[in-house]
Amino acid sequence: MNFERLSLNFDKKKRFKRQIKLIVFHYTGMQSKVEALKKLCNSKSKVSCHYFIDEIGNIVRIVPEKFSAWHAGKSGWKNFRFLNKFSVGIELVNPGHDYGYRKFSKKQIHSLKKISKKIIAKYNIIDSNIVGHSDISPLRKKDPGEKFPWKELANSKIGIWHKLKNKELKKNRRKKTNHRSSHT
Repeated sequence: MNFERLSLNFDKKKRFKRQIKLIVFHYTGMQSKVEALKKLCNSKSKVSCHYFIDEIGNIVRIVPEKFSAWHAGKSGWKNFRFLNKFSVGIELVNPGHDYGYRKFSKKQIHSLKKISKKIIAKYNIIDSNIVGHSDISPLRKKDPGEKFPWKELANSKIGIWHKLKNKELKKNRRKKTNHRSSHT
């Protein structure tokens, strides 16, 4: 941990270690790091996260893991609903789709790998429970987005990545689906 800047936006009731089953990755989706930190720590915003990683790889703890941060909102994954109490939320500074979405920096991803591996080991989180905000709230969220390095993380034993060949991927892109989500 490089820094700590605590938010008041969390559930005051402590959670048990065994309740933590997921890691949820986000991007900040704001024009600046300063603006994002202010929002995560402003009690009026009603949002927060456990960790915040800036572009140069500094990790800031916003909410201690023993409390539920307010990062997932209305969400679902497998049999879990309203994931705040079951997850650790990590925000990466990135302007997102509304403000010039860009690649995440190498230093940022290095720090993300470091903190993710600690969380995975501490809570015995399985690979399929390492998700993006868009996975748990697909009808409302886009983050962490298409530039997020899922394959690189999976190669570092963080999360999963498909094993399809490019030919199969291109063929599957043309398929129509009847996707109905209960994860709104």
